[in-house]
Amino acid sequence: MSDYIYMLESHLGPGQIRVVAMVQRAAAEAGLNLFLTGGAMRDMLAGFRIRDLDFVVEGNALPLAKAVAGAGADLVSMDEVRKSAALVFPGGVTAEIGMARREKAGRNGAKPQITQATIQEDLRGRDFTCNAIALSLNKTSRGLLLDPLNGLADIERRELRSASSYGFYNDPSRLLRLVRFRVRLGFAVEERTQTQATAAREAGLARSIPPHVVGEELREMALEDNPSEILKLLEENELLGVFSPALGASKLNLGGIMKLEKAARLLPADAASRAARWAPFVYVLTEKLTARERQALGKAADLSKADAARWQKLEARTKKLETALRSARIRKPSQVYHLVSAAAPDEVLFLLYHSGLKPVQERLRNHFQKYLPAVQEITVEEWSQVEGTPGSPRYQKARQEFISRRLDRRAPKAAPSPVPAGTAENPSPAPPAAGSASPPPQRGSGWRAQSGTVARRARASQGWMGEG
Repeated sequence: MSDYIYMLESHLGPGQIRVVAMVQRAAAEAGLNLFLTGGAMRDMLAGFRIRDLDFVVEGNALPLAKAVAGAGADLVSMDEVRKSAALVFPGGVTAEIGMARREKAGRNGAKPQITQATIQEDLRGRDFTCNAIALSLNKTSRGLLLDPLNGLADIERRELRSASSYGFYNDPSRLLRLVRFRVRLGFAVEERTQTQATAAREAGLARSIPPHVVGEELREMALEDNPSEILKLLEENELLGVFSPALGASKLNLGGIMKLEKAARLLPADAASRAARWAPFVYVLTEKLTARERQALGKAADLSKADAARWQKLEARTKKLETALRSARIRKPSQVYHLVSAAAPDEVLFLLYHSGLKPVQERLRNHFQKYLPAVQEITVEEWSQVEGTPGSPRYQKARQEFISRRLDRRAPKAAPSPVPAGTAENPSPAPPAAGSASPPPQRGSGWRAQSGTVARRARASQGWMGEG
């Protein structure tokens, strides 16, 4: 096995490994050369967790993407111009399958010209050298690393270097990606690249970024772990106006964004939870803007009516969930678990950020810090005891009942620990005075009060995993 294949598999989760194998089989059957590229390779080589799988084939990728979708994936979107498609697989694994291509920038904001290319030509046309690395997944060359621009050395130096001297002029949106990658990766910007970016920014090229690309960058920023740091850096580089001229110092809601970041860390680190950040992020980002300024931002980012409604109606959507979570009828951990698990993730995240109701906050935090981990600790052997065929209504009902019993069961009784004599909690009896007889033990009211206290403590130690 190639060292790079071993490295790849050690960085992938079980679901991602299955997806790589599935796409490999489909590409081999279609007779297409397949490569893993872009952010997946960068993150692997830099030692980061791989978020998304980026595949490139030498040929039209759309038939391959459709074949993979037919084998058990959801086809989220297709780009007929670039011959690429985004897919989501069971378990939340996300991937993109694209055609190896050359892009020639259009003049005055016109669409670029796209032509089919080899993998080497594709890599040389990318934004930064750290993203211009590919790993062959073909039978005859599996594990071969392709690095025409020496991006591996830049990763080892933790440095962002432009793949071309004219990269920012050909595609000004790379100015936004440079900022985002600086924050996500913690890399420095190579000196010549910084000079090129400054020149492009001072030439006003950022104003020519197409609205749909602005929208894509807004979405990418929302999914990052530290969007507040990206916003700060965009402001320092005078690039915030690309999204909205109104996002100045007085209306940039950095405090709210940092509060949202803290809430997002409670959610699981999976694709569904990360995707749920988008609507709450845009809501918080625009919280200080007027209605007209919000509308202008939506237009600048080319947001569809559906996307705009997701964040504009987010507060109203969460009212039902908030009412249910504050109800006095919610008494058991299983009730909280089933309620939150069935809710839309973006509504859950928004309530963590926005709700001022103590019961709502406590129950949401208990769900993520106590109940969800308890369910995740259930072993395969224990799940096998659930009756019914997996996927059937009977099985789902039995599974929910099994989870409820697990969460609501009482903890095992714990005997009170004996307290050594002679301590403050259990002082030794004073010796009788000289010449006096020891009084016989009395079973009066004082004895009853003391034994009652011990009994109450023992009962308290037998408590169950309470809802609070």
